[in-house]
Amino acid sequence: MSSFKQVVKNFPRVFWISNFMELFERWAWYGFYNAFALYLTLSKGSGALGFTQLEKGAIMGTGSALLYFLPLFTGAIADRVGYKKVLILSFISYVAGYFMVGHFESYTAIYFSYIFLAFAGALFKPIISAMIAKTTNQESSSIGFGIFYMMINIGGFIGPLISGFIYKTSWDLVFYISMITIGLNFILVFFFFKEPGREKSVDTFFETIWKALKNILITFKDYKYVLFLIIMTGFWTAFNQLYYSFPVFIDDWVDLDKISTMLGLSAGTITAVTITSMDAFFIIVLQLWISSVAMKYKPLHAMMSGILILAFGLFLMFISQNVWIVLFGVLVFAVGEMASSPKFTEYVGRIAPSDKKALYMGTSFLPIAAGHKLAGWLSGDIYANVAEKFTLLQEYVAEKGLIIPSVSEDFTRMDYYNKAGELLGMNHRELTDMLFIQYHPDKIWTLYSGIAVGTAVALFLYDKFILKSKKGETTA
Repeated sequence: MSSFKQVVKNFPRVFWISNFMELFERWAWYGFYNAFALYLTLSKGSGALGFTQLEKGAIMGTGSALLYFLPLFTGAIADRVGYKKVLILSFISYVAGYFMVGHFESYTAIYFSYIFLAFAGALFKPIISAMIAKTTNQESSSIGFGIFYMMINIGGFIGPLISGFIYKTSWDLVFYISMITIGLNFILVFFFFKEPGREKSVDTFFETIWKALKNILITFKDYKYVLFLIIMTGFWTAFNQLYYSFPVFIDDWVDLDKISTMLGLSAGTITAVTITSMDAFFIIVLQLWISSVAMKYKPLHAMMSGILILAFGLFLMFISQNVWIVLFGVLVFAVGEMASSPKFTEYVGRIAPSDKKALYMGTSFLPIAAGHKLAGWLSGDIYANVAEKFTLLQEYVAEKGLIIPSVSEDFTRMDYYNKAGELLGMNHRELTDMLFIQYHPDKIWTLYSGIAVGTAVALFLYDKFILKSKKGETTA
């Protein structure tokens, strides 16, 4: 068996080019995506869009679902047209998409701009995964995909870390940085990327799409696999609250200035986006150790344990105004993610018939897509009525019979907060603490953690009664 050093040395140049493309793409994506929920919902007075939580959930849920659904077809298109051409189209679409999302203001324009941006991601995603698969073999695939996963999380840490420091100063700068970062991939694709060998397709465009659709239907004949995908939709629904609800919850309720003060930074330096970026940081630091522990267990059992840990992380992330408890929750969440998410892919690879592994791996995106759509729905009116500070403040103002103008173009949410504080004789922190005690927005954890626990229980029942694993048998 070759050593780690030998395996790494033998990777072709295009392997490293593909990994750096992934790094820049994830840097650009998460730099805006971790802050997207805030950009959509914060007051127009802060330079954001001032949409409702329902509108935010519809935009993020629909676009993100398409991002994970469309690769079932775009991968087949890339195989037919050629990777390099599709990558160039993807990067052009990314730059245009970031510009549109950062400059349009109406709900309809932002809705379709984000769908356009998701289309750019759907073009990119299957190509880079395929490139890693094509440039590794049975001996090097574990290390190769480990490096690939590391690149994802390095980009997923750097992007939000930067945007977390700058979005309060300039939202435009967040989107310009994403445009510049994804633009670096033009250099890589034009000057360094080498098109992999592929069979010449004789199918028309529509025949290619029809074959991709038929492939999906083939996997649906395996009812056990379909049931597994339905169960795992719950995991992705709970997991995606890291992006949909968590940044909004932190920005509304948690006092982040305690960390800023401890680090000798000015108030407001550490933001909600900074905290969400720590998920990727913890993965970078701990992934190898967590993977070494998880590899001792069957994928399904590791997934159950990981999802339960993630559920506890969600509880800590939403239960308190104390930033240290919240930050510890992100750490626990990351551990659960590391124990479960990679095992999901491994499990699908194990149970897939040898001649249908590509089909099964492709359809494994379906619960991720469905999870995004459901996560968007849950983070809409349900979240707003239970945990959004602005909604709860409006309720309190109505109960007290206070007269405050409705939010409009000339009277922003920020103006509403200021007027309510003035009438109640409270500063912003006092008003926040009073609402937290009065309405207990922390109870939203029961919904998100409950979905995760329910998924783990469903996996246990699936393993016990559907797979019907017997003592002494080896199952996935």
